[in-house]
Amino acid sequence: MTNDFNSKPMTSNSPVTLADIAKLAGVSPVTVSRAINTPALVKPRTLEAIEKVIARTGYVPNLLAGGLASRRTRLIAAIVPSVASTIFAETIEGLNAELVSAGYQLLLGLSGYEPARELELTRAILARRPDGVILTGITHLKETRAMLTGAGLPIVEIWDSTPSPLDTAVGFSHAAVGALVADHLLIRGYDRYAQVGANDPRAVQRRDGFVSRLRGVADVELPDLEMNSPSTFRDGRLAMAQLLDRGKGTLGVFCSSDVVAHGALAEAYARGCRMPDELAIVGFGDFDFAPHTHPPLTTVRIDRRDIGTKAAQSILRKIAGDKNVEAMINIDFHIVVRGTA
Repeated sequence: MTNDFNSKPMTSNSPVTLADIAKLAGVSPVTVSRAINTPALVKPRTLEAIEKVIARTGYVPNLLAGGLASRRTRLIAAIVPSVASTIFAETIEGLNAELVSAGYQLLLGLSGYEPARELELTRAILARRPDGVILTGITHLKETRAMLTGAGLPIVEIWDSTPSPLDTAVGFSHAAVGALVADHLLIRGYDRYAQVGANDPRAVQRRDGFVSRLRGVADVELPDLEMNSPSTFRDGRLAMAQLLDRGKGTLGVFCSSDVVAHGALAEAYARGCRMPDELAIVGFGDFDFAPHTHPPLTTVRIDRRDIGTKAAQSILRKIAGDKNVEAMINIDFHIVVRGTA
């Protein structure tokens, strides 16, 4: 047996096969198949060697019949954190509409903002051999990245921006969103600034962009409250209560979502705060309720459906063999100014 893991380069367009695993582990393809399907029949040392090669290469066994393995499934898989919020639901709608019009079907998995869950879904999805995979965000476990790279499929990461995507990314800079909101609030010259946000990677990037732009100008207060994703109306209200209880002076607040901002707005309204003179609130997402709060919510608008549409178009072009698909496709964003800021 051999542990020469580097004897075959693994690239995004070179799928890892059972034969590759057999060669790298120094055993026969039949032994690899047996290790996968009936591991109790394989000697422990041999099984361990095969499992190490599989983990290293990201190989996923094909659950389809052998005769189907070389043919397209007309199936595109997408993993998103949640469908409870319209922020992802509209992206899925845009994605699905574009795929269906091209004769493809969408297989959807929900990761719940959990990297380990994304890994499980990736393994299950790749075993069914979709024609392409769409992921939310650019932060993945190394095991997930290995599987995706070894699969040799078109991959599109959405809702984020990066100079080095796995394959192609469709999104925007969350740090730039935070900086834009900071500039908007700075113009009004508040005494205090705060950020209320969830702990998922993209919300943290927005917070960091906001804090970074204000560095040297003003300190940014953060509520003493752990907000998991998806964060809630209640989270926003509790966080705003903490901020208002801490001290006096005018206050500019950036919230990680419109749902959180709505909760913060409710607390501020209950306390009689005058907006935007005493208190400013900026949300994120421009949800359908944002124009109808009292006062109407100032927020950052992203074309959520367009993210899905462009992701689908990109992956379909890749499947068709187009070598000129951009590595990074940027989506515009801007502040919608309403009554709260």
